Amino acid sequence: MKPIRRVAVLIETTRAFGRGLIEGIADYSRDCGPWSMYFEPQGLSSTPPAWLADWKGDGILVRIDDQRMVDAVMGTGLPALDLRGRLDSPLPFIGSNNELITKLAFDHLRDRGLRSLAFCGVAPGQIRALDFRRKHFIKHVEAAGFACEVFQNAIPKPTRSGKPPSDPMSIDWETEQEALAAWVSSLPKPIGIMACHDPRGYQLVDACRRANVKVPDEVAIVGVDNDRVLCQMADPPLTSVEPGGQRIGYIAAQWLDRMMNGEPGPAGPVLVEPKALIARRSSDMQAIPEADIAHAVRFIRDNACKGIRVTDVVREIATSRSVLERRFRRVVGRTLKDEMLRVQLDLARQLLSDTDLAMAEIARRTGFASDKYFSDAFWRQTGERPTTFRHRFRVGSQR
Repeated sequence: MKPIRRVAVLIETTRAFGRGLIEGIADYSRDCGPWSMYFEPQGLSSTPPAWLADWKGDGILVRIDDQRMVDAVMGTGLPALDLRGRLDSPLPFIGSNNELITKLAFDHLRDRGLRSLAFCGVAPGQIRALDFRRKHFIKHVEAAGFACEVFQNAIPKPTRSGKPPSDPMSIDWETEQEALAAWVSSLPKPIGIMACHDPRGYQLVDACRRANVKVPDEVAIVGVDNDRVLCQMADPPLTSVEPGGQRIGYIAAQWLDRMMNGEPGPAGPVLVEPKALIARRSSDMQAIPEADIAHAVRFIRDNACKGIRVTDVVREIATSRSVLERRFRRVVGRTLKDEMLRVQLDLARQLLSDTDLAMAEIARRTGFASDKYFSDAFWRQTGERPTTFRHRFRVGSQR
């Protein structure tokens, strides 16, 4: 019989991304194991478990938050991989490709017609991945010929241990929200903002409400991690990039298996491509100076999933179809029909990602005549069937 590997999984369960990593590791164990996984629920900043010092295992997958964890893992002498990359350490790193994550967010906001763009982050030097996101987003914005506004909160007060807390959101909520509201109020409108992660995006939506700034009509917001609970808690629901935690976990487990067999680990960081951007209401806007075209876009946004036709849009705007079609395409870059389909498929992706609804029900909610017509339209636009798209999010495929 194949020997059972003993693997310590020191990954937080308090965040959607960490849980996705664990699911991917479990997928690999089922596919290529068996592994006996030493695991217990924990937070991101949990101390190294006492049993680790004397543990007789085979390998470790860990999200390292501080030097104590580096020392504890290195002290075991076992093959190990870091799935966070917050610190410079001797451990190989496997994680998200933040340049591609920011490119998805940038392209989505530019596709809304926005020329004013901003990044909402946390204090520099706290989390390297978030520093990378800020740097890469600014690079994309400036390469397009625009300037990028940036918000970064003050460094949180140190903990009793004397070091800043690992959670950049630990600064006082009310103080943070007042600062965010003031920043949002000062920005040119309309504007698109990339938040460094979903907790920041959630804060930003709340700050806009406090500042009486309309989301998405004045500010379009995109987060990162696609934490479905947090994204749905936001009002309006938060658009977010799905970084593919399950796939990262699966790839990390593959590498660890090789290392436990005596093969060398990766020579450098292994950066995994994000899955997709899931569009929700927080970014559902078009920056359009022409009032009647903006009216047409809002009408489509509000009614495309109710089964309307192009003639309904023309009737709403009270102009000729040929004139509206020509001006709409010039301003928006799409036909009326294409814009209606875009709104329908954005909602379809959200429902496929966030719910267990049957295909027939998703087709009904998105305004398609049948689940077959919905599936065919989805395939023509994306190159995959809705069931395949859902599978990639739920099972961690693409491995």
